[in-house]
Formats: sequence, C-alpha cells, structure tokens
Amino acid sequence: MQPKSQKYRCLASLSRFAIVAIKLCPSFLGFVYCHEYQADVCGVGSHFYKGIHHVIALRLFARDAIFRTGLLIIVLVGNPCMVRSTRADDVGSLKLAVAGRFKIGVGTNRDLVDHPQDRALLLRHFDIVTPENCMKPQVVQPFEGDFRFDLGDAFVKFAEEHGLKVVGHCLVWADSGKTPSWWMTENGQPTSKETLFRRMKTHIQTVAGRYGDRISEWDVVNEALSDGSDGYLRDTLWARVAGEDFIVRAFEYTREVAPNALLVYNDYNVDTDGKRDSLIRLVQSLKQKNTPIDAVGLQGHYELDAIAYEGLGSMLEAMRQLQVKVIISELDIDVIPRSRWWADNNRHRDELKSSNPYKDGCPPEILQRQAEQYAKLFELFCRYDDVVERVSFWNLHDGQSWLNYFPWDRVNHPLLFDRNRMPKPAYHAVIRTVRQSILKASHLEELPSNAN
Repeated sequence: MQPKSQKYRCLASLSRFAIVAIKLCPSFLGFVYCHEYQADVCGVGSHFYKGIHHVIALRLFARDAIFRTGLLIIVLVGNPCMVRSTRADDVGSLKLAVAGRFKIGVGTNRDLVDHPQDRALLLRHFDIVTPENCMKPQVVQPFEGDFRFDLGDAFVKFAEEHGLKVVGHCLVWADSGKTPSWWMTENGQPTSKETLFRRMKTHIQTVAGRYGDRISEWDVVNEALSDGSDGYLRDTLWARVAGEDFIVRAFEYTREVAPNALLVYNDYNVDTDGKRDSLIRLVQSLKQKNTPIDAVGLQGHYELDAIAYEGLGSMLEAMRQLQVKVIISELDIDVIPRSRWWADNNRHRDELKSSNPYKDGCPPEILQRQAEQYAKLFELFCRYDDVVERVSFWNLHDGQSWLNYFPWDRVNHPLLFDRNRMPKPAYHAVIRTVRQSILKASHLEELPSNAN
C-alpha cells in the first residue's frame, strides 16, 4: 500500500487533470481500473459525467479506490455525445457503487442462475446470496432424521466457486404452517417443550454445523412476531409450548456451531407501529438474557405508494440505540398493491384473481414512482449505514420475482431489473441516491464557481 501522503498527492494531481479536461471538453468518460475490483467510476459503468460536481464525485471515488487497492488509473476521453449506454454489459456494478457502506445481496435459487445472463447479472451486481427456499426446514428435513442437503450443497458450492458469500435461510420458521408437522407432534399429541428443544437443537446443529464458516450469516429464527397490534409472539405451538425461550435457545444452539457467523432474527412489517414495538421488546429481552443475536432482518416487501418511511426510520434508530445491526433482507416494491387480497374478510379475492393490469408492460409513470420510492428507501439506508449491514433484493429481476405468483398470478415489476435483465429507472435512482449520499457525507470543499 502507498503511504497516505503519497496517495493524496496522486489524487490531487488526478483531480487537477480532471478539472482541466472538463474545461477543455465539457463531456468526458471516466474509467477506473482497480486491481482486485476491476471497477468503474462510481460503479456506474459507461456513463457520462458533466460539470464540476462530477469531478467531485470522481475525486471521492478515486480516493476510495486508492485506499482500497493502491492502484488507480484514470483515462479521460472527450466525447460530444451525452447518450447513456443501455447495454446490459455496460451497466455499472451495484455492489461497487455501495462498497464500504453495506453489502448488496439477492435471494435466489441455484437453478435460477443456470442461465448465463442471470449468472452474469448476479455476479456483476451482488456480493452475497440467500437461498430462497432450499435451506428452509421443510426442505432440508421433511421427516425426522431425513436430512436432504443436495440443493443446499449445490447452492453453497456455486457461491464459493464465484466468490459470493452465503446467508443461510432459515433454521427455524416460527409459523406452524411452515414447520414440518412431525416437529410439532409427539405420540399423537402436541410436542413437549423438551422434545421441541431437542428436535430444534438437532436440526440447527446438523444444518449449521455442516456448513460451518462456509455460511457467513444465518437467519436463525424467521417470523416469530404476531401481526396483531395487541399481540407479541405469533400464536403458534412454538410460542404456546416454549414462549420466548425457543428463540433464545435457537440462537444459542446456532452460536455453538457457527461461532463466526452473523446471527439474525428475520421478520416482515417490523417498521409498522405495533410490530416495531414488538421487535424492540424482543431485542431488549434477548439482549438482557445475553442471547447471541447480532442483527434483525427487515424483509422489506413493500407496496407502491404505501411505504412507511417514518416507521422505517424509527426502527433503524431504535436498533442503533440497542446496538444491533439491521439487515434489509428481502427487498422489493410491488407495483400491483396486494393489501386488498386480505381486506374485508377476503371478499375481493375473486375480483383480484382476474386482475393483471401490467401484463403488456409497466407504464413509465409507474416505473418513475417506483424509482422515486426506491430512492427514498436508499436515502434512509445510507443515512443509517452505521446500522444497516446488508440490503438484499428478493430475486434477480422482474421475471423471477415471487410477486408474479403471490398472492395471485399476475405479471409484476417489483425489482431493479426488468425481464430482459435491463436496468429500470429504479436502478438508476438507487445508484444516483447512493452517490449523492456519499458526496454529502464527504464534506469536500466547494470548488470555485469559475471552474465550470
């Protein structure tokens, strides 16, 4: 590594050269080659930057690249054209754009990345992967003692071969409907607390112990909190038999065999008033019991025009005060609001089953609103980047999204990339928001007004 003083001298020279280049030619194309990363400026690929504000961005990311790698080469090439490339292979890397702030991940399945274009999209933009289904209890151990690791092993092997970290999802799903039936019964009766803990320990330590340090994070317990504002834990056999203790034990059993993994409690809607209070209560209680919980996961399955930004900010602030990291674990923004599916005693379901408003494509105005709302989310994530450990999207692109099938079949458009794996306005909004946030946080001096 170069001494810091030498790095700054190098950066200053590069910055002056960039300013001169802009004076001589208002448009330029910046490329950065970083040993190890082979990155591009701002992680935005073949994009054009105009004006002195982009020189500031160039300086900032150049400094970061030098610190990371010790090697930086910038080539500035004048070009009068300001058209942004839309080729998929020219799109910059999302993971490099946010490098140093939080990890960027995606939930997917091993078979979904067999397509070369999907694999390229995954490897370009994400640095950590979550198996969507293949490590869930009902898949791994459908019958007592019958462990099935073929899908999980293939997923982890693929990740290792491509330099990706893995999130194990999940060891305990605290929903009676998502737990294998054998787990909850004993001699035809509801299982005892002792048997429940024994089975849970065997499952956790067999699964987490198998992978060891090959998995960097575990969703230890999934969805244990009640949806009702007057409840605490979900009304399941887990809670009725063991109360909060099953959560404590699950984390303890996991820590015994995964001492280096980040251990996560994962749930949905924990940025809403009632459930946020339950989450805070749970985390406080777990910490008082010295439970080895490292982070909470907010799934983040949002609906267009219905995102509780204030509630999300309150949740992030509460976790900051409790000194617990936050994972945005399953992010998407549904452009076909689904709340009516459960409203009014389910009476709208027949109507909704035939609703498929965007089967021929998503209107530009909807895509723009989605982009603006993704931008607001990432403003919050960046503001709390001392708390946010990871942001993971749930599926690679619109064509793979689970929201094409849940809660009814329709063509949905919830992610950053469309069915052709091309970046949507939401992608560019996220990149722009992260870049602007970094500039604000840098406290760089203003450049002279005549340097434009």
